[in-house]
Amino acid sequence: MRNLPAWLAFVSRSHLQADVLAGAMVAVLVIPQSLAYALLAGLPAPAGLVASVLPVLAYAWLGSSRTQAVGPVAITAIMTSSLLAPLAVPGSAQHVVLAALLALLSGAFMLAFGLLRLGFLSQLLSRPVVSGFISGSALLIVVNQAHHLLGLPGSQESVLSTVLGLARQLREAHAPTVVLSLLAVLVLVLARTRLAGWLKHVGLSAQGAGHAVRLAPLCILLLATLWVVLTDADRNSGVAVVGMVRLDAAVWSWVWPDAAQLRQLLAPALTLAFVGTVQGITMAQALAVQRHERLDANRELVGLGAANVVAAFSGGMPVGGGMSRTALNTAAGAQTQWASVVTALGIAALVLTGTQWMERMPVAVLAASIVVAALGMVDVRALRQAWAYDRADAVALMATAVGVWVLGLELGIVLGIALSLATLLLRASAPHIAVIGRIPGTEHFRNVERHGVETIPGVLLLRIDESLYFGNLSAVESRLALELSKAPDTHDVVLIMSAVNRVDTTAMEVLADLNRDLQGRGVRLHLAEVKGPVQDRLERVPLWTGLSGQVFLSVNAAFESLREAGPDCYKNKSTSSRQFEGWEVI
Repeated sequence: MRNLPAWLAFVSRSHLQADVLAGAMVAVLVIPQSLAYALLAGLPAPAGLVASVLPVLAYAWLGSSRTQAVGPVAITAIMTSSLLAPLAVPGSAQHVVLAALLALLSGAFMLAFGLLRLGFLSQLLSRPVVSGFISGSALLIVVNQAHHLLGLPGSQESVLSTVLGLARQLREAHAPTVVLSLLAVLVLVLARTRLAGWLKHVGLSAQGAGHAVRLAPLCILLLATLWVVLTDADRNSGVAVVGMVRLDAAVWSWVWPDAAQLRQLLAPALTLAFVGTVQGITMAQALAVQRHERLDANRELVGLGAANVVAAFSGGMPVGGGMSRTALNTAAGAQTQWASVVTALGIAALVLTGTQWMERMPVAVLAASIVVAALGMVDVRALRQAWAYDRADAVALMATAVGVWVLGLELGIVLGIALSLATLLLRASAPHIAVIGRIPGTEHFRNVERHGVETIPGVLLLRIDESLYFGNLSAVESRLALELSKAPDTHDVVLIMSAVNRVDTTAMEVLADLNRDLQGRGVRLHLAEVKGPVQDRLERVPLWTGLSGQVFLSVNAAFESLREAGPDCYKNKSTSSRQFEGWEVI
């Protein structure tokens, strides 16, 4: 039982009933989505169906999240198309082979990340950068699908070239396809934004209105398909349809890659694996917080990696944790991964029993559903919030989105990582440092620039709100020099280290130099509120025994001691007899 997934070993009857109903509903809803994302990836439509069966079962067995839904998703689909565009023509046999290899290699990378316990890699991208990447990718999806909406041939050029090419070809757009696309987009947008309100206004419950909104894309697609069948629009008017959807058409016989193909795909696969890691774990963590569950990020990576490896060998496409799929799954009442198992089996049953009704689905309506979903991924609120709260985060968000557009997904994500790390280093190199004093009548100490506080003449209380390392020491030295120049009669300096979690070797040596320099000027250096782990390290070096002042348990203890002692109390004291006021490990 130890190796069984928790959802399989411990499941209640009520949860199982909820999972069966949720799984059946999601199976019906994600079929058109799976077909659409396969087309977005430049693959035959059946690849999306295959990727919604066996990979889902693999993740359900090995993943950590109880309700995350895995399958073809917009981000992995557009990345598959973009990353493989320089290597093969979308829709070609070579593109299909390379997509499977991409799934295999990215899955292997994610498996390795999980087994090596590298789940923390998902934290290399800040939330604004992730938001910028998703928003940029969403706009890339819109451009990628524009030719389907207009009934024009596709293009493998850059975003700017594609947009300019579409603008030049507008007069050649296929009128029936354009009309169908506009109607589909309009109805889909109204369904997303207005349908729930209308239905609740006429008396439908909130739950029923929610189900209706989720079913709307499927109903629109079925109505469009019915129109094609009744009018023969594909034959009479040239409206593009999905075409043959046969499970055996998607089952791809494995071809072992040669060394050249592996070299070509290593960088794209690593990029896809990293993005899949960030997206999958971010979604799973959000679900875990919402549902008060524990998440094992490393096991989550193993599950996602296994799903992609299975997708490669079963003839599917790269998969990931999907926002829309997971939202559907949880909204439908899913409690465990039994819901995903039912979804996978339901899709397999629907495909095996008959797919003729899918074959005349108009591609324009599938593209419209992708475009509307993609536009919903553009997070304008995140940009407004970042701009109001932290301009650096807002710039990182916008730069990542523009980078995805101008440089492509691969370099866009590299830019995002670079911006995240650069922002982190910039903030760490410029720590917040405050001169503090005591609020009268209390033991609380606050910034002298923000509060009315009492201070001691000749005593400088300096609080450092960051760990000390080689990158931020110049800022600390500069601030200390500035404060000493303002008050040349200073005889005691207290460094408050309540926010210091680590002091690296360079910082320790600089503190020792400061201690020596200040002592030469007749100024004592004290430490206050040093944390236990920091103390453990400092005790090993000469700074600890050579400190000219004292170590205080609290800022208030330092304040009282120095106020009572005055400037001359330690003048004749040797360092070896120095006492530690109120010291204990904290």
